[in-house]
Amino acid sequence: MNNTAYAIEMLNITKRFPGIVANDNVTLQLKHGEIHALLGENGAGKSTLMSVLFGMYAAEEGVIKKDGKVVKINSPNDANDLGIGMVHQHFKMVECFSVLDNIILGVEDTKLGFLQKKKAREKVQALSERYGLHVDPDAIIEDITVGMQQRTEILKMLYRDNEILIFDEPTAVLTPQEIEELLQIMKNLAAEGKSVLFITHKLNEIMAVADRCSILRKGKYVGTVEVKDCTREQLSRMMVGRDVEFAVQKEPANPADEVLRVKDLCLASKRGKRNSVNNVSFSVRAGEIVCIAGIDGNGQSELVCGLTGLEPISSGSVHFSGIDITRAPIRKRSLMGMSHIPEDRHKHGLVLDYTLEDNMILQRYFKPEFTNKCGFLRRKNIRGYATRLIEKFDVRSGQGPVTLARSMSGGNQQRAIIAREIACDPKLLIAVQPTRGVDVGAIEYIHKQLVAERDAGKAILLVSLELDEVMSVSDRILVMYEGEIVGELDPKTTTVQELGLYMAGAKKEVVQ
Repeated sequence: MNNTAYAIEMLNITKRFPGIVANDNVTLQLKHGEIHALLGENGAGKSTLMSVLFGMYAAEEGVIKKDGKVVKINSPNDANDLGIGMVHQHFKMVECFSVLDNIILGVEDTKLGFLQKKKAREKVQALSERYGLHVDPDAIIEDITVGMQQRTEILKMLYRDNEILIFDEPTAVLTPQEIEELLQIMKNLAAEGKSVLFITHKLNEIMAVADRCSILRKGKYVGTVEVKDCTREQLSRMMVGRDVEFAVQKEPANPADEVLRVKDLCLASKRGKRNSVNNVSFSVRAGEIVCIAGIDGNGQSELVCGLTGLEPISSGSVHFSGIDITRAPIRKRSLMGMSHIPEDRHKHGLVLDYTLEDNMILQRYFKPEFTNKCGFLRRKNIRGYATRLIEKFDVRSGQGPVTLARSMSGGNQQRAIIAREIACDPKLLIAVQPTRGVDVGAIEYIHKQLVAERDAGKAILLVSLELDEVMSVSDRILVMYEGEIVGELDPKTTTVQELGLYMAGAKKEVVQ
C-alpha cells in the first residue's frame, strides 16, 4: 500500500521517562476516514503516544508522517497547524469562561483590539447542528455536565478545522446515554472524512465503532487487527497477555450487623431550591455490597459528600456502627473506619504533586508509625509501607514510591487510591466509580478486591454508573432518581431493562 493512503504514520516511536520506557519502538498507521482504536492496559503508553503526536512530548526516536510527508511537531500549535486536534482525558478548559470563549481561545478574531464573536458564534452553532452536538455557546463551563464539557472540547477541534481527531479515554467520565451519543458523533465525524484516533480500554465501544484496532502492551506494539474479524476475548488477550474473566465470581452474601444507617437524609442543592438529596433512608450491613445506581447527576455525588463529611447535611441523620456521625469531622469518620474511594481521583483522591509514598499516608501521616514524638515524619517507615502496598496492589510507576502521582497513568493512580483505602482496614468502604477509566484487567482486579473485602466482613457501599458492574458486583441495588431512592432491587431477580426504567424515572416504588 502506498504511504499516501495513510493520514498519519507514527514510525518506530520511542519515548522515555525516568525509570520507564513509555513507548518502545511503536508504529501506528491511521487511514483517511477511519475510526482507529488504540487499546492497552493502564500505563501501556497510549496517552504518551498520542501526546507525542499532539506535540506535548518529543520522542527520542522515530518519525511522524502526514499524508506521506515527514513532519516535525514540537508543540500543540504545530499539531493544530497540521490539522491535528485532541480531546484530553482530563479536559483543558477555563471553567469560569463560557463555552464559546473556550472554543475560540487562542484563535480569536479581533478588530482594533476587540473580540469579534459574531462570526465565531455562527460557526460554532453551524458545527453544533451539523454534528449533532447541541451545546449552548453562552453556558459557563463549570455549570454544565461533563458530557457537555466534552462536546465543547470536540467543537474546539472542529472550529480549528482539524482533520485528525484524537480522543483520549473519551467515555471514562460519561453516563451510558452520553457514551452512546458520543459514539454516534464519532461515526458522523468519520463519515464526513475525518480520521479518528480513539484511545480506550472499553472493548464494547471498540466493537461498536472502530474499523481497526492497534494494541499496546507495556509500551510495546503488539499488533493491528480488523475489528470486524475479532471478538472481545481475543482483544482482551492481546491487551493483557492472558484470558480475562468478564463475569464476577462471588458466593452469596452473608450480611451481619448493620454498619451504616442513613435516615431521612437531605442535602441542599447548590443550583436551585430543590434538595439534591431528598429524604433518603437506607442501611448497609457488614458482609454485603449495596450499590447506588442511577444516571449521573441524580444526587449520588452529593449523597456521598454528605456521608463522608465533605458537604454539610441539611436534615436527617447518619449513624456509623451505632454512633451518630451526622456532624462529625472527616478525620473522626476516617479513624472510626470509614474509607472513601472518590469519583474524581484528581480533585479528591490524590495530591498530584506529592510522591506516591506521601499519597499513601494522607489520612494516617500523624500516627506513631509514620510520625515521631517531635512531629517529624519517619521517612524510612513511610517508604517501606508504600513499597509493600505498591507490590501488593500492583501499582505500576516509573520510580516506585518516589514517583510523582501526576506522572502516573490514570489507572495506576486509581490503583494507588484503592490500595490506600483498603489498607486502612475499614469497617465501611464507600467506593464511587472505582473502575472509571481503568482497563479490563484492572476492572477484574478491583471487583475481586471489593468481593474479598465483603467476604472479610466489611460493609461496601458502591456507587456506579456502569450497568454491568451494578448487576454483577452488588448484593442489593438502590436506584436514585432526582435525589430520591425510587427502588430497591435484587440483582439475581431483576433485569437490566427493569433497572433502566427505575433509573429513567419511569418506574418507582416506596422504599422503606
